[in-house]
Amino acid sequence: MAAKKLQVGWYGLGSMGKPMAENLQKYLAKNDQSLIFNNRTMASGDSLKDLGASPASSFGELVTKSDVIFTMVNNDDTLKSLLQQAYDTKDLSGKIFVDCSTVHPDTTKAVTEEITKHKATYLAAPMFGGPAIAVPGKLVVAIGGPSSAVENVKPYFQDVIARKVIVCKEEPQSASMLKIAGNIITVNLMEAVSEAQVFAEQTGIGCGAMEELITEGFGPVAGGYSGRMTSGNYAPALDKRPGFGVSLSIKDANYALAIAEEKGVKLPATEIANKNMKAARDEHGEVLDCASMYGTLRKEAGLNFFNDKSRQSDE
Repeated sequence: MAAKKLQVGWYGLGSMGKPMAENLQKYLAKNDQSLIFNNRTMASGDSLKDLGASPASSFGELVTKSDVIFTMVNNDDTLKSLLQQAYDTKDLSGKIFVDCSTVHPDTTKAVTEEITKHKATYLAAPMFGGPAIAVPGKLVVAIGGPSSAVENVKPYFQDVIARKVIVCKEEPQSASMLKIAGNIITVNLMEAVSEAQVFAEQTGIGCGAMEELITEGFGPVAGGYSGRMTSGNYAPALDKRPGFGVSLSIKDANYALAIAEEKGVKLPATEIANKNMKAARDEHGEVLDCASMYGTLRKEAGLNFFNDKSRQSDE
């Protein structure tokens, strides 16, 4: 429970942000508080209103009314554009901005410097885990930034949004860099699971037995990736939102590869995974999950890109 009652605001109600915000509102309600929220598509917040949260007409209004402002957006440019709206409100003194997005560490550093000029505090708090883990509040979060501000916001994460809070260094970009490193594991795990499932199908092992082994032998995260493939969710219907879009995953992999090149580190497996995601997107468009490298590997093995549970075309 937070040491004192601070007004909390939330922007970003995508596949990750929405369940995170809902869990935060449930926590706040237990303490006789309510979340203020805003989103590009306000209808996405209907379930939050049902839980007792209050809509703000703009991000600027949300910032003005809040002491702690959470953001969960899809890329660096969106974050910078959003924060410019915050700067335009003029008085940010004493406010804490907590960004849960995956952005480049250089972006985090630049944003931190700008927010500090406005006498506010910036924390980077990227999340590990997908939407299925966000719903029950079992994500892992890495937080970087001034320790006093970190302590103020930890109660909003621990056993609310996340099962584990990893405290990084006082520089917010330390958490952003850890997130990039974690994404190396993520894309390589998806690639490994994809390869194993295609191997299982082509050798007659069967995807069911393979998925059982993946889940029981390598844990629920690997099992979840396998489920995205065998369920067909790697290539959902064109009117459905992917669990985590392939372009977002490519962005994350590109960040890792660029930083690795700068530091003289080789990431050969990440390069392969990224190539397979790009091949999927180039052929079948944006409405693909990050696990769509599975379709690329299926095609390379002589199978159809689409399995019997995915969509069957791009029309």
